Amino acid sequence: MKIASHSDITEAVQPLLSPECEHSAEDRGAPNGSISGAVFNISTTMIGAGIMSVPATMKVLGIVPGFLVILLVALVTDVTVEFMLRYTSSGKSTTYAGMMGESFGSVGSLAVKICVLITNFGILIIYLIILGDMLCGNESNGTTHLGVLQEWFGINWWTSRAFTLLIVALFIMLPLVMLRRVDSLRYTSAISILLALVFLAICSSMAISALLSGKTQSLRMVPDFSLVTVLDLFTTIPVFVTGFGFHVNVHPIRAEIGKVTHMGKAVKISLVICVVVYFAIGFFAYLLFGDSIMPDVLVNFDQNSNTHVGRLLNDIVRISYALHLALVFPIMNYSLRINIDELIFSNKNKPPLASDTPRFVSLTLSLLALTYLVAVAIPNIWYFFQFLGSTTVVCTSFIFPAAIVLRDMHGISKTKDRVIAISVIVFAVGTSGIAIWTNLNPEDG
Repeated sequence: MKIASHSDITEAVQPLLSPECEHSAEDRGAPNGSISGAVFNISTTMIGAGIMSVPATMKVLGIVPGFLVILLVALVTDVTVEFMLRYTSSGKSTTYAGMMGESFGSVGSLAVKICVLITNFGILIIYLIILGDMLCGNESNGTTHLGVLQEWFGINWWTSRAFTLLIVALFIMLPLVMLRRVDSLRYTSAISILLALVFLAICSSMAISALLSGKTQSLRMVPDFSLVTVLDLFTTIPVFVTGFGFHVNVHPIRAEIGKVTHMGKAVKISLVICVVVYFAIGFFAYLLFGDSIMPDVLVNFDQNSNTHVGRLLNDIVRISYALHLALVFPIMNYSLRINIDELIFSNKNKPPLASDTPRFVSLTLSLLALTYLVAVAIPNIWYFFQFLGSTTVVCTSFIFPAAIVLRDMHGISKTKDRVIAISVIVFAVGTSGIAIWTNLNPEDG
């Protein structure tokens, strides 16, 4: 399927927010983002907190259906991103909200902004909550789980959640969210992916060691319908949809990479990487823990070990993943900040956000401070935001891009495109609706 013509590619090099405003040195000239940088940033967005829930889906689906669902969601993601690239190149807008506005007016633009706000803000808060749990511990059902810092140094004011997250926010996250180009995050994104691979390497080595010792759990190749129902299978799909949902970052990354053909190549490479990582983590963690696997697999690693090596591996897993989330945070913050700016400062006469230092700094600091305060004040909102994130991600990842194709304001959709778009909407609405119904009515599932 063709992505863009040579004349279309010219549109891809326009600045992120206001094509007519090019005031800063960063906005002058052609974009200089690289394919490798785009791959790192896209992959980092997808390999976020969602990978911790993948092993639990293997317990429900089984190994074979689990791999097929991962592959299916990745293919649908590739198709919908291609839709977005084609329609952005054919139109004048360089943002997701602007693209929806071209097809559905102010209502469509507002729908995108609301979905991005809910999804990204919720995910950023969840990231900080997970960081707090891993470093400072938590208390659940009367049971206290110590974090890494508390295990090492004891329970003190400087190992508390509020102080530790403040230090992380000030000295790790703040310098990164102050970067004005998303391509500037390519190095931290590469480190983030490396840390995720460290987690995968430790998990797989532990599973292989257990296998050689005869201590692994039996794997379920297909669903066991004595334990789950057909409806329960649909609850796993939003986990993968949320994991692969990087669509809100398509436009910022695309604006800096220069050529749409390069963006399409970066997307495909990233999807292959993430399919491999998702399946490998799901397989080895399920092999290691079996049916005792928890919705957040990190809980399974939060166990006392009788050996120094075992305790060291548990600590490395938690610390590496904590740093991974801290480095994913700026990528998710980038698209959230852009959409908030568009929502509040919709005046087209204003310069791009990156060129307006007072506006950029004030919005960045306010957003980081609000995320920190909410994460510290309400440390038990995981499932609330997971529910919101799943529903809104389905819209931004699948439903909105497919709806743009059906609307076809630029007259470029073919019959095959419309059939695929309808299929995507039916798939998204059907699976999401069943998943929501099953979660709200567990007795029926």
